[in-house]
Amino acid sequence: MDRIPTRDKVVFLTYDDGAAADPGLIDLVRERRLPVALFLTDSVAGPGYAHFARLRAVGASLQNNTLDHPALRGLPYAGQRAEICGQQRKLRSRFGARPRFLRPPHGAYDTTTLRAAADCGIAAVVLSRVTVRPDGRLGFAHGPHELSPGDIVSVPSGRTGGTGGTGGAPALSLAERTARLLAELESRGLKVANPEDYWGP
Repeated sequence: MDRIPTRDKVVFLTYDDGAAADPGLIDLVRERRLPVALFLTDSVAGPGYAHFARLRAVGASLQNNTLDHPALRGLPYAGQRAEICGQQRKLRSRFGARPRFLRPPHGAYDTTTLRAAADCGIAAVVLSRVTVRPDGRLGFAHGPHELSPGDIVSVPSGRTGGTGGTGGAPALSLAERTARLLAELESRGLKVANPEDYWGP
């Protein structure tokens, strides 16, 4: 799923492993009490799990992005289950909670992924309809090119100090991109909601 059908004027804000590298984002999540979801890969996030504990302490939920970030589509059931269940165990061991949601690496998954995910305790496979690009502009996977209630928004990590990839605009930090997004949401009367309240059974 990349959006949730709802009449509530809400969207869902998601990040990947790079979120902990931006202390400004941690401050923003704390100050604005943002119920964001972080999708973590053990091979990337593992050394910095203490940073994610800080984000969790200020309201973020920690979700599954597999152990090693392979493209799951086409892999046998045993391999997919090992990637998904393995990360479930890592996050439960480190944080005491089992994630309910999986973001398949590269957005690639198949029916085997859905079966393996369910067998690992995952309630839903989560993609995104809206992406906040490195220069702060919004990209849309399909549908109207504007933020709409129920949209799942991804803010992927990107290096600062470079260019955003569109017209040579400078890349913004995660905190800067998030602040721009929040301003856009406010102008549309939308707010960030807790995914646990809407996603899955």
